[in-house]
Amino acid sequence: MSEAPGFDTHRRPPAAITRFDGALPLTVVLLRHGVTPMTEAGGYSGSDVPGPSLNTRGRLQAAQAADAVYRIGRPARTGAGSSGGVRVGGLWPDLPRPTALVASPTVRTQETAAAVGRRLGLNITTDDRFAECRFGDWEGLTAPEIEQGWPGELAQWHLTGTFVPPGGESYAQLGARVWDGLADLLAGGVDRTVVVAGHAAQIRTAVGQAMGAPASHWARLRIPPASLSVLRLWEDGTTEVTAVGVPTDG
Repeated sequence: MSEAPGFDTHRRPPAAITRFDGALPLTVVLLRHGVTPMTEAGGYSGSDVPGPSLNTRGRLQAAQAADAVYRIGRPARTGAGSSGGVRVGGLWPDLPRPTALVASPTVRTQETAAAVGRRLGLNITTDDRFAECRFGDWEGLTAPEIEQGWPGELAQWHLTGTFVPPGGESYAQLGARVWDGLADLLAGGVDRTVVVAGHAAQIRTAVGQAMGAPASHWARLRIPPASLSVLRLWEDGTTEVTAVGVPTDG
């Protein structure tokens, strides 16, 4: 656990790993959207445009992710079901079951969140702060295309965390708005689980800040399409990274 910016840190637990004061956290499940044609082409798809939509594979991934989210907080058990098949139990049974669903405004995240909402019976709240990074002039381009037009700059964006692409956002700028959104979720109450349907870079910033890592390290986190990352956030600023980039389409 570590302390992250944006939360009150006037109360510190006696130890970073064990709570003795009974304080309960907010659990946040960060779900990356399923694949789109842009994902498969390797294009940088940010929040400057609403599309693209999920493709056929992405819609299947969204449904599989919804099934995985449904299992969060349910008893962990396996065994033979009544029909002779394997009965699969819950995920992270010690966590509260999801009761709220938030999504980035892009089409792909709204579609992914809709699959979760149907499975869990939850309505979607849209929050612009969880939108993907704004790539500006790089929007829709592949890494080789960006390198050709702006030699060396893509590497700077990934490795420094503070480099701003032309017309876009740095990792640090993205992280500031994402953490502001998480702080508001925490202010909405603890001892609950909120699912946030978002994007690769956006999720990296949340996990990186929860770990206390500098922005220059956030790009090192692998966040596959339709994967789950889980954070727990306490009101005194303590954070826990429970899981990162867990696939749901296996």
